[in-house]
Amino acid sequence: MTRPIPLTRALISVSDKTGLLDFARALSARGVELLSTGGTAKALREAGMSVRDVADLTGFPEMMDGRVKTLHPAVHGGLLALRDNDEHLAAMEAHGIEGIDLLVVNLYPFEETVAKGADYDECIENIDIGGPAMIRAAAKNHAFVTTVVDVADYGRVLAELDRNDGAIGYAFRQKLAQIAYARTAAYDSAVSTWMAGAIGEETPIRRTFAGTLAQTLRYGENPHQSAAFYHDGTNRPGVATAKQLQGKELSYNNINDTDAAFELVAEFGTEKPTVAIIKHANPCGVASGDSVIEAYKRAFDCDRTSAFGGIIALNQPLDAATAEEITKIFSEVIIAPSVEEAAKEVIAKKKNVRLLETGGLPDPASAITTYRQVAGGFLVQGKDNGEITLDDLKIVTERQPSEQELKDMLFAWKVAKHVKSNAIIYVKDGATVGVGAGQMSRVDSTRIAARKAQDMMEACGFDVTPTQGSVVASDAFFPFADGLITAAEAGATAIIQPGGSMRDQEVIDAANERGLAMVFTSMRHFRH
Repeated sequence: MTRPIPLTRALISVSDKTGLLDFARALSARGVELLSTGGTAKALREAGMSVRDVADLTGFPEMMDGRVKTLHPAVHGGLLALRDNDEHLAAMEAHGIEGIDLLVVNLYPFEETVAKGADYDECIENIDIGGPAMIRAAAKNHAFVTTVVDVADYGRVLAELDRNDGAIGYAFRQKLAQIAYARTAAYDSAVSTWMAGAIGEETPIRRTFAGTLAQTLRYGENPHQSAAFYHDGTNRPGVATAKQLQGKELSYNNINDTDAAFELVAEFGTEKPTVAIIKHANPCGVASGDSVIEAYKRAFDCDRTSAFGGIIALNQPLDAATAEEITKIFSEVIIAPSVEEAAKEVIAKKKNVRLLETGGLPDPASAITTYRQVAGGFLVQGKDNGEITLDDLKIVTERQPSEQELKDMLFAWKVAKHVKSNAIIYVKDGATVGVGAGQMSRVDSTRIAARKAQDMMEACGFDVTPTQGSVVASDAFFPFADGLITAAEAGATAIIQPGGSMRDQEVIDAANERGLAMVFTSMRHFRH
């Protein structure tokens, strides 16, 4: 039925009662009869509205702690009956089934229950059964029934009623039906994902992913690509949960790069001010310092050219002095755990700069599932949350690394995790001085990073290239000695790499011949 359908009877059963009373009053004022259950019915009565209990409709009381209340032919017949089908109408009359024109349901707070760390039994009790069943029934019968599952749609429904003199148009019912099915799919996805983790099933036979639209984007990576941004419902501090304090709407590339920047800087915790500058998902400068402004300047110096139009991530609050320094060049996005009021005033002078405040740092060691679409399927894996400490390092050369070399190697190793493979990172005194990313040959990455360091020397007016006395991190083993030799020729004195190559001894010998210290991590950080 494609004509507008007048509303005469609504069944309302909601866990989230935000906006409930105003919405129900507006329906009641339009002459809509209200049916309800449990706590929802109580809330409506206490607000002075006339409500009919679903138990009166079904002839059965709510039972089994509320597990059974709407699973009844009187409810589902009222939702599923085709109003233009004589057999359906006859069945309704014979069994005393009354039609329901509007279903308003939001589900038990399963996702919130999991998020607060509830135990297994409590999570199970918060799996809604009757709600999804009613939603699916009403949405299937959208030719006659309007289904509302989102508080945000209350106003849209009332506006539609105003436009159609108390009726709901077919196209609008279709849109709400689609939203309804997406909600039940997302709910089931949350339940199945949680249960897989709860029972230790790392590779379930069936896996689903769900999200809620956060933003329709102007375009994707390129203007001819459509795009949108969805939230997955988790509360991990970052670009998805951040508060945007100012600036233009984030683009697809902004979101991708900002996520990369903030996840990288989170590797360093909050113990020492650290800043990462990202361009095209790769770091062009990462540094720690005694202050945030010092960390920013050192990160900026690594590659002043690439930093223009980049993404800047801080692991500590953005202060006014650092904000003044950052705004000397154009940046697309600045993201920090918090922003001081004076810094907001500084950034406000640059209207187009997007300023994000996250309220905290993500935990780089937390277990997260990541996925990527390929033709015909998805690749699913755990997030690279591998960490290395001093105790994990295996020294494989005759020369022992110095204390400063060890510090710099661990710094470089954290950065290497966030650089596209093949990745080579030169670090000196807690700051990157050359980054080689995404090359098909590891030796080419080594050369590019060294070339970047020479550019840094010229830009900063140094007498020698900053790779002199630096350490080098490689995200995977050196398959031949040529990459290590190139790093040594650039002035590096120590190497950190996974090891594990058939030619490890050849590489170790080359390090010994040149007086380099080298450590193995036995951990790889490929990033494709």
